[in-house]
Amino acid sequence: MSSDPLLQPYQLKHLTLKNRLMITSHEPAYPEDGMPKDRYRAYHVERAREGVALTMTAGSASVARDSPPVFNNILAWKDEVVGWMKELTDACHEHDCAVMIQLTHLGRRTRWDKADWLPVVSSSHEREASHKAFPKKAEDWDIARIIEDYADAAERMKAAGLDGIELQAYGHLMDQFWSPLTNDLDGPYGGSLENRLRFTFDTLKAIRARVGDEFIVGVRYTGDEDLPGGITREEGLEISQRLKDSGMVDFLNVVKGHIDTDAGLTDVIPVQGMRSAPHLDFAGEIRAATKFPTFHAAKIQDVATARHAIAEGKLDMVGMTRAHMADPHIVAKIMRGEEERIRPCVGANYCLDRIYQGGMALCLHNPSTGRELEVPHEIAKADASRRVVIVGAGPAGLEAARVAAERGHEVIVHEAANDPGGQVRLTAQSKRRHEMIQLIQWRFAECERLGVSFRFNSYADADTIRAEQPDVVVIATGGLPHTEVLDAGDDLVVSSWDILSGDARPGSNVLIYDDAGDYAALQAAETLAASGAKVEVMTRDRNFSSEVMAMSLTPSLRELQARDVTFTVLWKLTGVAKDGNGLVASVGSDYGAFTRERQVDQVVVNHGTRPLDDIYFDMREDATNQGEVDYEALIAGQPQTVTRNPCGAFQLFRIGDAVAARNTHAAIYDALRLMRTV
Repeated sequence: MSSDPLLQPYQLKHLTLKNRLMITSHEPAYPEDGMPKDRYRAYHVERAREGVALTMTAGSASVARDSPPVFNNILAWKDEVVGWMKELTDACHEHDCAVMIQLTHLGRRTRWDKADWLPVVSSSHEREASHKAFPKKAEDWDIARIIEDYADAAERMKAAGLDGIELQAYGHLMDQFWSPLTNDLDGPYGGSLENRLRFTFDTLKAIRARVGDEFIVGVRYTGDEDLPGGITREEGLEISQRLKDSGMVDFLNVVKGHIDTDAGLTDVIPVQGMRSAPHLDFAGEIRAATKFPTFHAAKIQDVATARHAIAEGKLDMVGMTRAHMADPHIVAKIMRGEEERIRPCVGANYCLDRIYQGGMALCLHNPSTGRELEVPHEIAKADASRRVVIVGAGPAGLEAARVAAERGHEVIVHEAANDPGGQVRLTAQSKRRHEMIQLIQWRFAECERLGVSFRFNSYADADTIRAEQPDVVVIATGGLPHTEVLDAGDDLVVSSWDILSGDARPGSNVLIYDDAGDYAALQAAETLAASGAKVEVMTRDRNFSSEVMAMSLTPSLRELQARDVTFTVLWKLTGVAKDGNGLVASVGSDYGAFTRERQVDQVVVNHGTRPLDDIYFDMREDATNQGEVDYEALIAGQPQTVTRNPCGAFQLFRIGDAVAARNTHAAIYDALRLMRTV
C-alpha cells in the first residue's frame, strides 16, 4: 500500500472510500430538462474512472417547486430524477467511486419570476443582495411542506442507489433559519439558537424516517458567517457539535463566510489573485473540536496542499473540485508518479462565473471539461505522421502543438519572442493574475516532453514556413491592440497593453476608455492607480467590465475602490485633442446629442485586438484548402477535407485571436478541436 496520505482509504460509516480525494458538491449546469442526462453522467464518470474516491453531484439540487434554480440545477423534486441518477451512480460505482448528491431549498437565494412564478420563501422578508427577490416569511404550513419535500428527495436518492446525501446549509434556506440576520420568526423556529436550528433537525428526523439509519447524511454549512450580526465562530462551533451530537449526521462539510453578495461568495470560493486554501485551518479547528468526519474545499488547487491537509489531520476528505475540472486525471497521475504532469487549476473561475451568468461550466484551461462526449480528454493517435508547422506560441499555438504532438505528428513552432506565452505572458505580469502563466508553463512542458521543436526569436514569414516543407500550417499569431476608434486624436492615445508592458509611462490624471470590457482595462487601471494616478474608467455599456464576470471582478474591485478609481457608464469617448501640456477628451452618448469634456494628461483606449494575419493571407493561395474550414466537420469532430486548390502543398488554418478577438478559452478550444482530427 502506498504511504501517500492522499492514497489512504477512509472509512465513513459502512462506506470505504478508496482514497482521500473527493469532488465536492457543485452544479456545472449540465442538466437537460432538470435531469442529469448523458453530458452530466460523462462528466462525473470521467473523474470516477481516473480514481477520485467520492464525487458529489448537483450542488443545490432543488427539493421543491418553490425553490426554482437560478441556473441549470437538477430538479430533485421530480420522480424521473431517480432513473437518471441511478444510471450515473451505477456508472461511477463500476470504477469504485462513491456518489452522493447535495439537496437544498434555496429559500431567498432565487427569484420569484423563475419556473412556476411561486413566491420566494425564507425565514424573514430580508432581500438577498445577489438575487434581489423579496421573500415571503415562511408560515407553519410552508415549513411542514418543505420538510416533507426534503424527505421525499432523500428517499428518491436512496432509491437511485446513491451512497448518501448532503444538505446545503450556507446561504440557502437552512442557513437563513440559522442566521440572526435572516431569521426574525416568532415561535418554535425563531429566536434562540436552538429554535433557529429546529428546522434543520426536524428535516433530518423526517429524512431519517425515510432512508433509515445506515444511509449516509451530511451537512455542508458555514461555521462562521464572518459578517456583523451573523453566525459567529463560537456559534458555528456550537452548531457543529450539535450536528454531531444529534446522531443523525455522518459528516460535516465546513465552509467559512457568507454568499449573499458577489464579494462574500468570492471569499467563500476564492478566485485567482486570492490566497489559496484560506479556510483550511478553520476547517481543521472544527475537526479538532468535534473529532468528527470533516470535509472541506476552498481553492485547494494543488496536490501538495491537499496532502498537507490530510497528513496534518486537518481534514478526513479533501475537496479539489475546480482542480478536477482542469484535470480529471489527478488521482491517476498521482498513482503513476506523474504529479508534475497534472494540468494546474489557475483559479480563473471561468467555470463558476459562467454558471452564475446562465451558461454551463467550462474550464478556461481544459475545453474537454463538460464536453467529454464531443471532445474527449484522451487524444487518439493519427493513422500517419505529418509535419505540422505552427506560427505563434501563445495559448492557441501551444495547444495546437501539444495536441498535434500527442497525435504523433512532427511539430515545429516559430515564435517571434524569446519566450512562449503571447498575451497571457503580458496578462501574467499583473501580480493578481500571475497564476495565468501556468496555462503556458504546463503546455510548454508537455510540448517539450512530446518532442516539439521550438524556434524562438523567429520572425517567420511565408518563405520561412514554406522552407519547412509542411503538410499542415497553423497560424496562431494572435492580435495587436486596436485603438483607432475616435473621430479625432487616435495618435494621442495609448493602449492598455502599452500600460501593462511599461511601453507607456503612467500619467497622473488618466481616462481609460474601455470599449471591450475585458481584463486588460481593469489591469491597466490597477497599474495606473498603484502608481498614484487619478483614474477614471469609462464605458458606453450599461455595466463596466462586461466580459469579466462577477466573482472574478471581486479582487480587482477591492483594489480599485481602495484607490478611489471612478467608474462611469453610458458615455463614450469621441475625440482627444492637445490642451497645453495636457489633453482634453471629448465624450458623447448613444442616448442623445449630449457632450462632456474631461481634462486629463493621458488617455488609454481598450478596444480589443485586430488579427495579426499577414502571414496567413500571404500563404492562402498555396494551401490546398486556401484557409477554408469546414465548420460542420469541425463541430462533429471529423477531419478537414476541403480542397479548393488541388495543386496546393499544405493545409492552412488560423486559430485564436489571429481570427478575431475572443478569450483564452476560445483560443485553446479552437486549437484542440481542430488539431485532434489532423
